[in-house]
Amino acid sequence: MSGSATEGELPRGPGEGTRAVRAGLPEPVKYEPTLPGPVFAAHFHLPGEPTGPYTYGRDENPTWTHLEHAIGELEAPGQDDVETLVFASGMAAISSVLFSQLRAGDTVVLPADGYQVLPLVRAQLEAYGIEVHTAPTADDAQLDVMDGAKLLWIESPSNPGLDVCDIRRLVEAAHARGALVAVDNTLATPLGQRPLELGADFSVASGTKQLTGHGDVLLGYVTGRAGAPMTAVRRWRKIVGAIPGPMEAWLAHRSIATLELRVERQNTTAMAVAEALRGRPEVSGLRYPGLPDDPSHKVASRQMRRYGCVISFTLSTRARAERFLDALRLVDDATSFGGVRSTAERRGRWGGDAVPEGFIRLSVGAEDPADLVADVLRALEESAR
Repeated sequence: MSGSATEGELPRGPGEGTRAVRAGLPEPVKYEPTLPGPVFAAHFHLPGEPTGPYTYGRDENPTWTHLEHAIGELEAPGQDDVETLVFASGMAAISSVLFSQLRAGDTVVLPADGYQVLPLVRAQLEAYGIEVHTAPTADDAQLDVMDGAKLLWIESPSNPGLDVCDIRRLVEAAHARGALVAVDNTLATPLGQRPLELGADFSVASGTKQLTGHGDVLLGYVTGRAGAPMTAVRRWRKIVGAIPGPMEAWLAHRSIATLELRVERQNTTAMAVAEALRGRPEVSGLRYPGLPDDPSHKVASRQMRRYGCVISFTLSTRARAERFLDALRLVDDATSFGGVRSTAERRGRWGGDAVPEGFIRLSVGAEDPADLVADVLRALEESAR
């Protein structure tokens, strides 16, 4: 490395690969592993007054602590006033913010085109006497329904439509009205977008997806500035017990070491696949924020460092889409996204997204780009028969 750092020291602002590899590691101890193994403990030795950091397994765990520090270093590098809390799943993390910040009589703004479980969340919020306003992600439409809100929930890019909103603009408008802002950062990952740097109060994500990237861990997290809102999130986690197991937390931390490598490969390949699909007569509604002619490209380029690994497009009919999925050889027909093995699915099969029957969400993995492009184009040809 070059720079003004003295010998043996890293310069300020290490690169993202360096940060991902070393994030959350404890100080080295002779003969100890660089990444300590998972701590399986429901309780800890606790004589006298309980003043130490670890008292009971539902409250804290050393394995969580390492992971939380790692995620915090990626979401808000160099910021000491930020804390991260890990959860058993992305939905546990989402629920923790919504239900810890809102009370009966409050108003919340949700995206109308967000993750398909949000309609269930809306029903539960309304059952608790919370008013819910919705608007699409594109064109910053949530601005029009923000008055009176206590919390604005942003999902950008949206899942599965891949629309993008101007996060900084929405945050400024929400804060001017006295509202908090949470951003679902699952699709972008902290290497693609840092919501706290754009002014958001919370960055929330499913670590199940690209953060851990191997399709073998369910995990969620919330990152926010230390203070009353995050204290409330921590209290909610304690109340509902939505905690990750130590093995899941350890696997997640181990996986973060390769995050920059995976993200670079997957983003590069996603662009190659998206470009290969452009102009194909059987493909309509192609969306990828990295494409210069994508409706979201201009806004995404101002606030994102990478455009993600997910592409969406529509084939003419449900049958055509299913033939396409059946013909793929390097892409698994599975839900979720962000893994090292490419996946795709016809989103209409779940019934929770307002998408055409032939709508495909394709998550690009770490396969050789030329192989994956060839497989997708071959499957398109075969699906026409």
